[in-house]
Order: sequence, then C-alpha cells, then structure tokens
Amino acid sequence: MRDSKQIATSYIDKVFNNLKEHHGHEPEFLQAAKEILYSLTPVFEKKPEYMKASLLERIVEPERVVKFRVSWEDDSGKIQVNRGYRVQFSSAIGPYKGGLRFHPSVNESIVKFLGFEQIFKNSLTGQPIGGAKGGADFDPKGKSDAEIMRFCQAFMTELHKYIGPDVDVPAGDIGVGSREIGFLFGQYNRIRGAYEPGVITGKLPRFGGSLARKEATGYGTVYFVQEMLKEKGLTFEDASVVVSGTGNVSTYAIEKAQQLGAKVIACSDSDGYIFDPDGIDLSVVKDIKEMRSGRIKEYVDSRPNATYKESCKGIWSIPCDIALPCATQNEIDEESAKLLIENGLKAVGEGANMPSTLQAIQAFLANDILFAPAKAANAGGVAVSALEMAQNSMRIFWTFEEVDEKLHDIMKSIYENSKNAAKEFGHDGNLLIGANIAGFLKVADAMIAQGII
Repeated sequence: MRDSKQIATSYIDKVFNNLKEHHGHEPEFLQAAKEILYSLTPVFEKKPEYMKASLLERIVEPERVVKFRVSWEDDSGKIQVNRGYRVQFSSAIGPYKGGLRFHPSVNESIVKFLGFEQIFKNSLTGQPIGGAKGGADFDPKGKSDAEIMRFCQAFMTELHKYIGPDVDVPAGDIGVGSREIGFLFGQYNRIRGAYEPGVITGKLPRFGGSLARKEATGYGTVYFVQEMLKEKGLTFEDASVVVSGTGNVSTYAIEKAQQLGAKVIACSDSDGYIFDPDGIDLSVVKDIKEMRSGRIKEYVDSRPNATYKESCKGIWSIPCDIALPCATQNEIDEESAKLLIENGLKAVGEGANMPSTLQAIQAFLANDILFAPAKAANAGGVAVSALEMAQNSMRIFWTFEEVDEKLHDIMKSIYENSKNAAKEFGHDGNLLIGANIAGFLKVADAMIAQGII
C-alpha cells in the first residue's frame, strides 16, 4: 500500500505531466510550475482533501488569457504592430493584480510564468489581491516619448475591456515606469470618461500614486534578507554585496543595503557590469540611469578605481558575502551559483522574478547558503501597490515614512510566515518551500470555501 508521500508525489506528477503535454512550448511557465508544484508535496501529504478538490489542476490553469494586436504609428508615419497579453490567473482572494512588462522577450510563456508566481507572491503579502501579469513585445528603448505615448494608448485601448479597480489592477514592470503608467492611466480615463485612480498602480504621487512605490521592491528585498540574516546572527553591516541590474529594484536594493552598512561593490545593465572596490557611488549610478538614461559603462569615467566588463554573467564571478540578483529571470545558472559558493557566499536575496535556475537553487540549498526566494523577497513592490490601492479607495495619502514602515512590517510578516510554514511541513529553514506553502494555503482555502470556481 502506498504511503501518503507516494500518493502526493504521484498526484503532482500527473498534474505536471499533463501540463507539459499541453504547454511543452512554454519553458518559463513549466520551470515556474515545476518549482512550485513539487515543493507543495508535504501539503498534499497532510491535506488529501486538496487532491480530492483537484486544486492543482485548477490553479495551474489561468482563469483567463487575453492576447491582442497592438497597432500604433511611429514618428516616421509607419504603422507598427506588436502583441499584447494579459493573463488573469487567480481571483480567489481578490481582484487580479500584477505588472505589465514591455520588452522584446515578452511572450505567452513568460507572462504565464510571471502570473503564476504572482498568485503566491500576492497571497504572501497578506493583502486581498489575486494573481495576474501582462505586457507586450514592445521595446521602449530608442523610442521617442511620442512613440511610447502612442503605443501605450493603443495598448490600453484594448486592455481597458478586461481591467477595473475591482476586476484587475495592473502596475509597472520591466520597461514600464512612471512615464508609461501615466500614458496608460490617461488613456483609460479618457475611454471610460471618468477618473478612476484605483485602476492602475505605480502612478506618480501627484495624481494618485504612493510615496515609496519606486523604492518598494528593492527596499523590501533587503528587509527580507535582513530578517533572514538576523536569524543566523548575521547583518548587512560591513558585508560585501553584489547586485545585478540598475533598474528600480537594483538601485533601491543598493540604497537600502548601503544604509544598513553594507559595501556594494558591483552592479550591471544589459551590456555589462562594473566593479568598484571602493564601493558603488549610488549618486553616479542614479545620474547615469535615472537622469540621462545612459549605460553603466559610463560609471568608470568618474570613478577611476572602478572597472567595466562586457557580459552580465561575469558579475557572479566577483567574491561577495551577499548576492542580490535583481535583473531578470535565470541570470544565475548552476555554474555561476557554484562559483559564488566557492568564493565564500553566505546569502542570496532574489530581487528579480525567478533569477536563479532550478539547478542554481539546488546548489545554494545543498551548500547551506541562506536563500530568499523571489516570490517572498521581491513581494515589496506589489505590497506597496496594494497600499496604493488602499489609499486610492480611501482618498487619503500616506507619508513616505508611513508607507515604508508598513512595507517593513509586511516583509517581516512574509519572512515569519515562510519560516513557520517550512517548519510546520517538515522543511525547517527552507524558505523556498515555506514561501510556496504559505502562499498556496491561503489561496487553496479560499478556493475550497468558494466551491468549484
């Protein structure tokens, strides 16, 4: 007779194999699904009623997938065509919530992997928000403001049919900052003939946005890692830190790590990375990336001891105590993970979505590296987006300090819930499994309570 673990594993095998059969052309989605599904094995051992309710079969299938054409006119008068997406995965605990990504790599697989992860990330925040994601294979780089405006207006003309303050609330992601959010928001209001601040988050504070939203994901990642380090008697004080990327997440992870006494020695963009043995001068990075939209190689022009190297992957060859991958998915592979470990790594905090491959994660865990998984560590952004929704609903405006304090409390709570879930289900210290379980349980119980939806 099979024991409960064999039964649970067999059930997950069946669900995942069926997923592969139907979505074999979507590698990113399958990677995310595999990591999450198998980490839930101890849940199905203890709660066989979840299998009877076919919860996994239901949760891996989005409630709605929308794919649409986006036609827009460039500055030369030529009509351009892009593909737009919105994947609304789960509304069991609240309206759909998740960012929009504008990048040439965007396809249905990437949007589905992001949306699937978003279910559990949003659940972990403790806020009443479901999981979704969207975007387009449009590249804002090299486009004029007028071209970006026309694209955003065309995109929202189609997307507005599927969103609303109590239905689906998008936000920003890669390639979608305050400029794009402003154009999208303006077009939505124009079409609707009403001012609905709660329809999208990431707005500028002067028209309904929240203070600390720009900093939230980076700050939140560091707050989570801080709690993880504290558990082992460690701190950011005097620690050497490598941060990939130079977008909002990376920039404000650097800022908060430095505020906590760390020495951040490297960061990157899509062309390459800089190493500064004296510690990154964040004011120079902000001037290059935020003020001039330049490339990170310009950093060495004003910092003579710094060096620049082509290829982003090389950043993980730099010895450090703490690695904060904040750029994109699968940026740390098994080879890079082993190199980091050999060079004395103590902790990893995932600021980007799924920045470590499954093999890299296994290497970290096998070598007792403290590992803060993305859906927990980078949940600060969506947490503050939910706080923005709350402010919009109540027609109030919180100070930066008020939002930052709430963010800090949320990240502490996510850490504690992940830690406790890991311990309760027999994987003490494994925050990856703990975060997946803690996020899943809330959604699963809501699905059970609401019947077959």
